[in-house]
Amino acid sequence: MKHFFCLFSLCCVMMSCGESAETVYKPQSSGNINSVLVVTTNEMWESSVGAAIRSHITPAVYGLPQDEPQFNLQQVPPPVFSDFVKKNRTVLKIEFGTPSETKYYKDPYAKPQRMVVVKGQNITEVIEQLSINAERIIEVFKFEELKEKQRRIQKSLFRSESIQEQLQLKIQFPSAYRTAVNDNDFYWIRRDIKTGSVNLMLYTLPLETLSFEDPNLIQQIIGIRDSISKKYIPGQIDGTYMTTEDAYTPFMKATQISKNKAFETRSLWQVEGAFMSGPFVNYIIEDRQRGRYVVAEGFVFAPSVGKRDYIFELEAIIRSIQL
Repeated sequence: MKHFFCLFSLCCVMMSCGESAETVYKPQSSGNINSVLVVTTNEMWESSVGAAIRSHITPAVYGLPQDEPQFNLQQVPPPVFSDFVKKNRTVLKIEFGTPSETKYYKDPYAKPQRMVVVKGQNITEVIEQLSINAERIIEVFKFEELKEKQRRIQKSLFRSESIQEQLQLKIQFPSAYRTAVNDNDFYWIRRDIKTGSVNLMLYTLPLETLSFEDPNLIQQIIGIRDSISKKYIPGQIDGTYMTTEDAYTPFMKATQISKNKAFETRSLWQVEGAFMSGPFVNYIIEDRQRGRYVVAEGFVFAPSVGKRDYIFELEAIIRSIQL
C-alpha cells in the first residue's frame, strides 16, 4: 500500500508538471492588430466560401466616413499552417468532410491566441455555419484584439492621477497623449498624428440628466454631446465648433464597461463652415453608486487616411475604464 501511494503521488506530480510545462512554454503569439489568418485551400478562398468569409467576417465598421473592414484577412493553405505561422493571434480555419459545427479554441498553439474552426461536409454547410455564427466569431476576435491593444498601451502609460482624483475613475492611455483642456470635471485629451489628431473627452453628468429607458435616448445623447462640444471643442475658424452630422444615422447599442451598464453610440462629427469632419464613438456609463453618468468619447480627425485603427485605439482606451 505504501509503494502504491508513492507511485500514485509521483504520477500526480508528473502530470502536474506536464500541464504546467504546456502552459508556460507556449510561444508568444504574433500578428498585426485587427488581422485574421484564414486557413483554407486556395481553391476555396477563390470560391463562394472565400466570398462568404469576406462578407460575414469583415463587414464595414459602422460610423466611419469611408468603408473599412472589421479585420484585414490573410489566407494560407493548410500545408503552410505550421511552425511560426501557427503563432498568429487570431485564426479562422475551414475544414471539410466532418459534421457541420463551429468550434472555439483558446491558446491552442500560442498565447494569447483565439482560433475558430468552421466545419462542414460541403461548401453549403460551411457557408451556413459562417452565416449563423458570424456575429459571435467577430465578437471573439474583436475581444482578443482589444485585449492585445490594451496590453500594448500599458507599455508606456500617461500619468493620469489627476483624472483619477477629479473624476473618480481609472483609465489607461498612451503617454503620447497630452491634456488639451482640464476644466473641473471635463478633460479633453489628444494625440497629434501626421494628418490630424486622435482625441478623447471625459466628463460626468448627474444621473437625472437622462434615462436609458427613454425611447428618445439617442436624441438625448446627441443633444448632450453637441452642447459639450460647442463649449469645449472649437473649430479652426472663430465661432465654429464641433457638432454631430445630421445626415448620418447614429448607431447605438447597450454594452457594459467596468461591469456597469453603458450605451455605445457611433456616428460622424463635423465643423460647419470649416470642412472638418470624422468619426466618433461615445460611451455613457451608468454609475449609480455616485449618482452620475461617466461620459467617455473618442473622436478622430485624420483626412485622407483610414480611421478604423484610430477609433479602435480609442475604444480600447475607453474600455479600460474602472469606476
